[in-house]
This record gives sequence, structure tokens and C-alpha cells, in this order.
Amino acid sequence: MARQGSGAPVAAGGPGFGAQSAARVVVWEWLNEHGRWRPYSAAVCHHIENALKEDARGSVVLGQADGRLAPYVLDLRSMHQFRQDTGTMRPVRRNFYDPSSAPGKGIVWEWESDGSSWTPYDMDICISIQNAYEKQHPWLDLSSLGFCYLISFSSMAQTNRQTQRRRRLRRRMDLAYPLTAGSIPKSQSWPLGAATGRPCSCQQCLLVRGTRAASNAILASQRRKPPATVTAVPPPPPPPVRQSSTFAGAAPWPAGKGEPSRAPARSQSAPGAGAQPPGLNDLNRPGGRRGAVPPGVPALPVKNLNGTGPVHPALAGMTGILMCAAGLPVCLTRAPKPILHPPPVSKSDIKPVPGVNGICRKTKKKHLKKSKNPEDVVRRYLQKVKNPPDEDCTICMERLATSSGYEGVLSPRGPKPELVGKLGRCGHMYHLLCLLAMYNNGNKDGSLQCPTCKAIYGEKTGTQPPGKMEFHLIPHSLPGYTDSKTIRIVYDIPTGIQGPEHPNPGKKFTARGFPRHCYLPDTEKGRKVLKLLLVAWDRRLIFTIGTSNTTGESDTVVWNEIHHKTEFGSNLTGHGYPDPNYLDNVLAELLAQGVSEANLKD
Repeated sequence: MARQGSGAPVAAGGPGFGAQSAARVVVWEWLNEHGRWRPYSAAVCHHIENALKEDARGSVVLGQADGRLAPYVLDLRSMHQFRQDTGTMRPVRRNFYDPSSAPGKGIVWEWESDGSSWTPYDMDICISIQNAYEKQHPWLDLSSLGFCYLISFSSMAQTNRQTQRRRRLRRRMDLAYPLTAGSIPKSQSWPLGAATGRPCSCQQCLLVRGTRAASNAILASQRRKPPATVTAVPPPPPPPVRQSSTFAGAAPWPAGKGEPSRAPARSQSAPGAGAQPPGLNDLNRPGGRRGAVPPGVPALPVKNLNGTGPVHPALAGMTGILMCAAGLPVCLTRAPKPILHPPPVSKSDIKPVPGVNGICRKTKKKHLKKSKNPEDVVRRYLQKVKNPPDEDCTICMERLATSSGYEGVLSPRGPKPELVGKLGRCGHMYHLLCLLAMYNNGNKDGSLQCPTCKAIYGEKTGTQPPGKMEFHLIPHSLPGYTDSKTIRIVYDIPTGIQGPEHPNPGKKFTARGFPRHCYLPDTEKGRKVLKLLLVAWDRRLIFTIGTSNTTGESDTVVWNEIHHKTEFGSNLTGHGYPDPNYLDNVLAELLAQGVSEANLKD
């Protein structure tokens, strides 16, 4: 094996780029408890950039781009991420990378963590791995980036040089990160002085940093020891206020390493750690600065981590302090309970959905269509290319004019490694052998999905376990649809044994939280969504078996990238109404799974 040069390739992008660059890829990142900047996904970064164009000093609800981030709000003015149900605050930054690097191409490198879940590398490591991969280096030493890992591209694994533990790694294609042009600073993060690069020393910033330090000390002590039994005096009830939907949240961040709320962020240059910050008591003292809450001031729900006793002032201040420091009025209250279910409905009030046949749909244990020979399936969607262009095959990253990187991996009786095909509709070109390897690694259901643009060829099916889907009308209205009744969907999937299409065939899987109730408005568009959900259900696309983002449990039934509304009369968790964009968003998610209006029968 050839020996690699000293150190790892220098990461393209990052703080080294100056303000004269014409175009750069934008990656938003948050600081974890280990002092590492963790990137948000490309979809979330696009969402933040769009919000930044509208109001550079506003806030961004991250759950609108990724349901797993529903409790989180990003404040563009303070450059911090807030978790509303715990009050945790973490710094964020807007970083820039070269357009030709991994984030500009939509390439994500991930390692397999415990529980068979996949975790993306930090962006600088991801770029270094991709650089070494493109240069055809046999391995990469990450010691120059501060990690004792050795990556082997031949075995697609990382090895801990101290413990010799090996973990699988993978390279996948995703949405490219957003591009920006013009005068670009090195990075945008907070708190920084105007020219010195030192932490800002203004009273507002000192107050926020002191609050963060005090709250982190409290959270750490709560995790180390059980809460003492005390007689708590309940605070006086707050005056009635209007709840703001801007700060609504939902499911927790996925469990595991890199979780924003599991451990407090490292406090850097935070004065008085563990001390009560000046002025904090005034925010919650009756008759203090909080005083009487004027009409129209949003209530910011905050709760204690263990769910008992009054909210600690520092913990409450974590969520509201920056709004107060910015001059924004805020009322700190206990989090109201979401309305998850409608009032009781008698059987006589339940009616069929107009225009939709039946009231129940079941899936059998085996619903996948067995395909023919894999090579025949792949060739069905390809047009042969006699003179390939001088471009990379984005699956193996070899030039199209050369042999596939999967030469010798599959059966020697397979297609010639130099054969290149073009997908019929989208026109993207790949080695035939690369597409065959990708197909064999998937569901093998007779469909093919372009790894570049995600266009689907054939009928995509999933790995949803057997279960039952019921649907009917109930005589109640959803918030925002007061003139319409409600379509209630009830999904019920029992526990069972994983089949050959699942992650661990023969192993038992769990099914938590079933039956699950979901809601749609009884409107023309709501009924269209229901019809398409029925198609997705028949194709086994709504659920799958994997690792829960909420609990971290593996081998359990989880949602499969088609979001549902499970909260009936409110939107406190982000999974309810009103949400004027939901129906359009779920139609787009169904289309991404290959389910469109063309699939509806007249």
C-alpha cells in the first residue's frame, strides 16, 4: 500500500477564506459541548439563508426545515440556538467553504455510531476525507485534525489508533449547501468585537454569558444528583397573554453523540460561572422589570428538566434573556400542554371521507414486487453513451471515460467496467457497474433513483412493516380551518420480526406509540393529500424500521420522511395547526418519494 504524505489534506474552505472571494458555499454550524462546530444539514442551511434575506436580525424556527429540530429557534441577532423546552443556548456561526469542496457538491461522509445509526463528520473533516478520496489516496490519517483515527477507503472503515476499534463509514449524495457571492467575511459568529476578535464586553453580552454559565452549572448539578425534596411555593399566575406560534417546538433532537441538549455547552470566558447574573431576579420578580405583561406580548414556554418544582430563574432566563437584552418584551410562563386529541366522538358522528373509497387499508407481510435480474432493471432506465464526457461519475468519483471504481467488487460476469449509461429523463450519466452496485445495496424493488437529482424511475417501494391505516371524518375543526371538518387517520402497526429488507433480518422490532392519530383538514387539498398518503401506504413508504430520533432506540418503527400532524387543537409541539404551509410541504415530500397526482385514479 502506498504511503500517504505527511498529515491530512488541508480542508478547503473554513476560516481561511478572506473577503475577496467571489462565491462561497455557506454552512451554518453550532458549537457542541466538546468545542466542535457541528454543521446543520443542507436543507436547514437553505432555510436559514432564506430567512436571513428577509430579516437579518430576526429568528428562524429550525423545525420548519427539519422536524427533528422543532424545539430549536435560531436567533440571527445574537447568533445563538435556543432549545425552548430546556432553555439551553448554544452559539452558532455562518461559515464559508470553497464551492468545489464536499458541501458544494452535496457530498456527506458519515460514520456508523452505536445503534447502527449514521453520524456526519464535522465539515472540515468531511472536506479532508473527500479531498483524499478524489486524489485516490488509499487511506487518510486524521491526527492532523486532532483525531486519532485512520480512514481506509478500500474497506470504507475508520480505525481508532489507540483502541483499534473499527467503524464503518459511508459517502452519500445530498442536497448541495447554498451559495453566496460578493464580499464575504471569514465567518460570522457571536459574541465577537468589531475588530479585535475578542468577546464583546457590552452589558448585554456580559449578562447573556453570565446567564449561560449559571444555567449550565444548574443543569449539570441536576444531572449529577437527584432533586431534593422541598416545599415549593408556586409563583403567582401570570396574566393572560397571547401565545406566539413563532416559538413553537416539537420532538427532541435525536439522541446520541452531538446532541445539542444532552450536556451544557462549554462556557468560554463566561464570568461568574455558577453565580446569579446581575439583574436576573428582576426578570421574574413580581413588580420588577417584568411587571404587568402588556397585551400582545408573546408567552415563551419554559419548563424544568425534571418536570417538578418552579422553573429556576437562571434556566428561565436562558431562553428569554436575549430577547430582553434586545429590547423585546417577553413573558416567561410554564409551557402549556398541547391538545393532542379532539373531544370524544360517538360512532354515529364518524363518517366516510367524501370522494375516498373505503375506511381502512391494510398491508400484508410481503408487499414488495420481486424484480427481475438487477442488470436488466438498471438497463431498462439507461441509454448507452458511446463517448462519455470528461466528467466524474458521482458514485465512484472516477472519470466516466475510465473504468468504474466498482470493478471487481461485483460478480466478474457483470457488465464491463467501462460501460456508461445516461438516465432517460434527467440525463445524468454514470458507470453501469456503479448504478448496479447502488441498486443491489437498496431495496431491489425494480425502481431506480438518480443519486444526483433524486429523480425516481419506476415505482419506488419501501420497507414499512405490516399494519393497518384507518381514515374517517370527525365533526370537529382544526385551527385555521374553522369552516371544515377534520380527517382523522389512525395508523396501527404491531411489533414483529424484521424481514430480509430490514436492517437486522430475523431480529424483533418494536412499535412504540401505536395507534398513532394524525389529522388533515376536510378540504379539497386535504382530501388530495389523503389519497396520496393511501398510495404511499400501499407502497410501504410512510414508516420504516430504524433508530428513533426521539429516544435513540434502534430496531423500532419510525416515520419515513413524510411529515404528519399528530397534534389536534394547537401547535405547541410543531406537529399541529395552524400551519398554512403544511399541505404544500407534505405534497412535496410525497413527490420526493415518487408519489404524485399522476398516481391517483379517476
